[in-house]
Amino acid sequence: MTAIVETAPAKINLALHVRRRRADGYHELETLFAFCRDGDVVTVERADSNSLTLTGPFAGVLAGETQDDNLVMRAARGFCARFGVSEGHAIALDKHLPVASGIGGGSADAAATLRALARLHGVATDDYALFALAADLGADVPACLLGQTARGEGKGDALQPLEPLGGRPVLLVNPGVGVSTAAVFGRWDGVDRGALGQGDVMTVAKAGRNDLEPPARAIAPQIDAVLALLASAPGVELARMSGSGATCFGIFDDIGARDAAAEQARERGWWALPTFLR
Repeated sequence: MTAIVETAPAKINLALHVRRRRADGYHELETLFAFCRDGDVVTVERADSNSLTLTGPFAGVLAGETQDDNLVMRAARGFCARFGVSEGHAIALDKHLPVASGIGGGSADAAATLRALARLHGVATDDYALFALAADLGADVPACLLGQTARGEGKGDALQPLEPLGGRPVLLVNPGVGVSTAAVFGRWDGVDRGALGQGDVMTVAKAGRNDLEPPARAIAPQIDAVLALLASAPGVELARMSGSGATCFGIFDDIGARDAAAEQARERGWWALPTFLR
């Protein structure tokens, strides 16, 4: 086995309820994770030493990071330490998702790195130790490692797999601004607006909310225009901001309607990714 290739699919939060701030600095969350078919791509090969090569339209944003800062390299080092692997790895990250945008980004890349390394070294991708490592890397990394529709609780890493959403057309739109997760959580007003409901995924999602939308919109007012475009698009079932922003999504009942909305977004100079839910 030479090179292992793993997609790092974009993550969206169909709903995100923030319940309280925890003593460990994280927040108690209830969320619905869903994943798209498209995203970044991670390739891993055995090598004499560790290296990371960046390509893709958003590679330049990460170019200034050190190996200590980069979540992909932290995932690789953590895997080797956890599973007793002494050899190096050449890792290539083809970066197509915007950075600091609420759709998984670094968490998805780290999870794809863990999956690729697990396949390379004969570790089961559902190994408990792999998920424990993912939780150490970040709150969203376990969900991205699972990579399927799921309900997340705790800090988002207590996962309950749910029925997949069956290839529904979805459009991701980012107005070209990065939003700091810490800044958005820092502006959350601390009000518990209630629990996530129960039932089928789309019913629960539509009845839910994203409690981080108001603080994110205060930081990046461009989100208002994105949500207005998506919410008014013909054929849209659900339009909402994902995670801490600034990327928003629209789930459509028709591919043509999705693609028309994508064209409108691009005419405004926004990043748009028409894709499907997994």
